Amino acid sequence: MIGLTGNIASGKSAVSALLAEHGAYGVDADAVAHEVLQPGTEETTAVAARFGPGVLAPDGAVDRPALGRIAFADRDAMADLEAIVHPGTRRRILDRIAASTEEVAVIEAIKLIEGPLVDHVDAVWVVTAPRDVRIARLVAERGMTREQAAQRVDAQNPEEEKVRRADIVIRNDGSLDDLRRQVDAAWAALDRQTADPGL
Repeated sequence: MIGLTGNIASGKSAVSALLAEHGAYGVDADAVAHEVLQPGTEETTAVAARFGPGVLAPDGAVDRPALGRIAFADRDAMADLEAIVHPGTRRRILDRIAASTEEVAVIEAIKLIEGPLVDHVDAVWVVTAPRDVRIARLVAERGMTREQAAQRVDAQNPEEEKVRRADIVIRNDGSLDDLRRQVDAAWAALDRQTADPGL
């Protein structure tokens, strides 16, 4: 089981997609977190109780941009949000992996190292990219202002903390071909370890 992490807009999803081409089964923790914040879930009820009804969309789901504006501006609010969302997200992720039949599973999670999910993986892969590159990606791909993007980037733990825990580091500040070469090389090493666990 590979734990794939990296800060916002580092390119985790691109690496996960490349791993899927090799046959890995991937679970995106952020997508699962979206599911737990849908109408009627226990987590959505708890978020509304903590942050107020203004963070709910008309359909009863959590309005993630509205909630993000609160949580990313206040560390205590972010900690409260994570305490609500993370346990249910973890349960769903591990259930899906347990039901999969692929030899390699990938958990893509921005907070992998900071929480208990790291205890379930065999290797930690970290995707990195310079701060300015990540800000530019958020502006171009998610329509944020530069100020909003910088706030999101700077609200997270420094990349260096993740890199220190990494078994594999993939630097994503070049072309897709360059990224593919790095992923292919890491996968080839994984294949060798699987063939000879004594390596």
